Amino acid sequence: MTPRNLINSRILALACIAFVLLVLSACSGGGGRGGGGSDTPARREPAGDNCGLIGVPDGDGCRIIAVREDVRATTPFTEDGEPISLEVVLVRPLEPGRYPTVVFHHGSTGNGSDPSLFRQTFTSNAVTRYFVERGWMVAFPQRRGRGKSDGLYDEGFTADRSSYSCREDLAFAGARRALEDLDAITDWIRLRPEVDTTRMLVGGSSRGGVLAVTHTAELPDIYLGAINFVGGWIAEGCGDYRVINRRLFVKGAAFPGTSLWIYSPNDSFYSLPYSRNNFAAYSAAGGLGTMHEPARAPGLNGHFVVNDRELWAGIVDGYLESL
Repeated sequence: MTPRNLINSRILALACIAFVLLVLSACSGGGGRGGGGSDTPARREPAGDNCGLIGVPDGDGCRIIAVREDVRATTPFTEDGEPISLEVVLVRPLEPGRYPTVVFHHGSTGNGSDPSLFRQTFTSNAVTRYFVERGWMVAFPQRRGRGKSDGLYDEGFTADRSSYSCREDLAFAGARRALEDLDAITDWIRLRPEVDTTRMLVGGSSRGGVLAVTHTAELPDIYLGAINFVGGWIAEGCGDYRVINRRLFVKGAAFPGTSLWIYSPNDSFYSLPYSRNNFAAYSAAGGLGTMHEPARAPGLNGHFVVNDRELWAGIVDGYLESL
């Protein structure tokens, strides 16, 4: 083989390897079978500090800024004749009183194929610190079958429960079940004595983000608005994803107030062009809101932009001032 032919063969081999890696990456990034937007941390996600949910770094240690309470929310649901209650993590400022409250909802667990992830309780240090420092209380409810909540986790699985379904009928039925949980949580939290029921927001990340947008349209007299971080129900490329995601967002357009959408480049579940199309559909249906696109550091997954408070704090400040 001549030197030129040898070089050409090596170039061809490297190109083939790159193509294979690209295909594998696309299949594993949420566009494959059963993909749903996730709040499960990516492997390359920075670890952050060690101050936990109610502390902030202060010199060589941590300063406590909030009170955490792990409680059970009653619901109207039963399974096998047994009542269902849901886990809720409440975090409030140290000073006693009644607080404006944001109810912040979790996402999925990637493609739904790892049941061990279902029992992880979702909270967010970044969301907690932002709101508590501004005098708000934060509620992190876990829907049925998630975290320490009772019941079956059944938000749109395939028949064998091996992953989330990409079919419109199954996916939408799962979203409808999740919205029933949001109804139950809202009813419960409005009875808490520390909640200022005249100043309530709903928010969420990934599946929680699209649920927040949709839920405001169902409860327009309760929530002032919705904060949607990288929202969507099933991942781009997953079967009927265009229909189900747009259907949920357009449903939320009936809310007479405004919503805030925060997305980021390099999202492994929802690309920016696709999310812009969803926002355009929402706006065309009469939805009021703004979409922002802060970029994370190179190499970080945009789907976890909620972790970077410094990127969105000013955006959310402006939104809160507008309500």
